[in-house]
Amino acid sequence: MSPKSREQKRIRRHIRVRKHVAGTPERPRVSVFRSLSQIYAQVIDDSTGRTLVAVSTVDKDLREKIGKLKKSEQAKEVGKALAERAQSKGIQQVVFDRGGYRYHGRVKALAEAARAAGLQF
Repeated sequence: MSPKSREQKRIRRHIRVRKHVAGTPERPRVSVFRSLSQIYAQVIDDSTGRTLVAVSTVDKDLREKIGKLKKSEQAKEVGKALAERAQSKGIQQVVFDRGGYRYHGRVKALAEAARAAGLQF
């Protein structure tokens, strides 16, 4: 049996979590993806398969604001922006999907900033 890569293990954890976490129109899912240099978050309605809101560190409006910040600080800014955009679309409650990552570091910073900005999960 060949050793599994870190990414393969994360994908297996993500699939396992997704068996239990699904977004509905009333309570969509916040999905987080973290690369080495960027972080992406989107609000998804799984019943229709549509992305309702998407925010990342590569967004034009966020790029100037987060230029020289540390990665965890960038994640906080993405979390705040996600909450603001979701609330402007009338989304108050969501379920959080950590994407197979540990609830730690950038993922935790993003979630806590979104909560502080008014998103409920």
